[in-house]
Amino acid sequence: MNWLNKLERKMGKFAIPNLSLWIVITYAIGYIMMYMTPGLLSYLTLEPYQILHGQVWRLITWILIPPSSGNIFFYIIMMMLYYSLGTSLERTWGTFRYNVYIFGGMLFTVIGAFVTYAIYCVMGTIPVGIGYYVTTYYINMAIFLAFAVCYPNMQILLYFIIPVKMKWMAYIYVALIAFEFIQTGMAGRIAIVASLLNFLIFYLSTRDYRRVSPKEIHRKKVFREQTREPRGNAAGGVTKHKCAVCGRTEQDDPTLEFRFCSKCDGNYEYCQDHLFTHEHVKRH
Repeated sequence: MNWLNKLERKMGKFAIPNLSLWIVITYAIGYIMMYMTPGLLSYLTLEPYQILHGQVWRLITWILIPPSSGNIFFYIIMMMLYYSLGTSLERTWGTFRYNVYIFGGMLFTVIGAFVTYAIYCVMGTIPVGIGYYVTTYYINMAIFLAFAVCYPNMQILLYFIIPVKMKWMAYIYVALIAFEFIQTGMAGRIAIVASLLNFLIFYLSTRDYRRVSPKEIHRKKVFREQTREPRGNAAGGVTKHKCAVCGRTEQDDPTLEFRFCSKCDGNYEYCQDHLFTHEHVKRH
């Protein structure tokens, strides 16, 4: 991802270190407001209609909306979990890339809300209540899924008792997201896709597509042909030299000369007929 490397060289000094801590702090503020001033939360949601009518603070304050509901014990456990996962990702990727991942998810969420607003306007419907679908829930999910991709075999204790690998938890989460995507309406679907778009970009950009490319498939085929075992050895016994292409040894022809190729990755020996005509073996 050369564009990200260039961006980091120019903008890396502006990255916020320990961003996960600030995220947890915003959640804590949101949870306190939920208990002390629940009516105030309705003025903080990401409502494009209200934003376009002057309430521009909603572009930022929506991140205070708690991602889930439950008792205070559940809140504490979830905040500790996402702080731990986010901190690990920041150490793995670096501060700047982690910032791009988190703020990218927030930006896509805001764009998704306005796209939903525009669609409803075109359909002739007054788009009110979009903020109900827009929370940091799926951004947290993106953190969890990214961690599962980086550390698929790491175990966590479910309910502090059951050891479960991250990859299996990720499969369960993906199934839940798919179920929610099917069950919800258009606004909810756009919110899901927009909030997880940063994870989709991260996942697709980290896949190794070279191994399924026609060039790589052809290279593997040639490699297998060059290193295949000979069908038989008329003279029998152990040989000292063997051509990696044709399989001939000094027992087939005592006058043959054998050399190792310095351009091949590995100890591949070739006879005089194939030393300069074989395809070099490269390991990636």
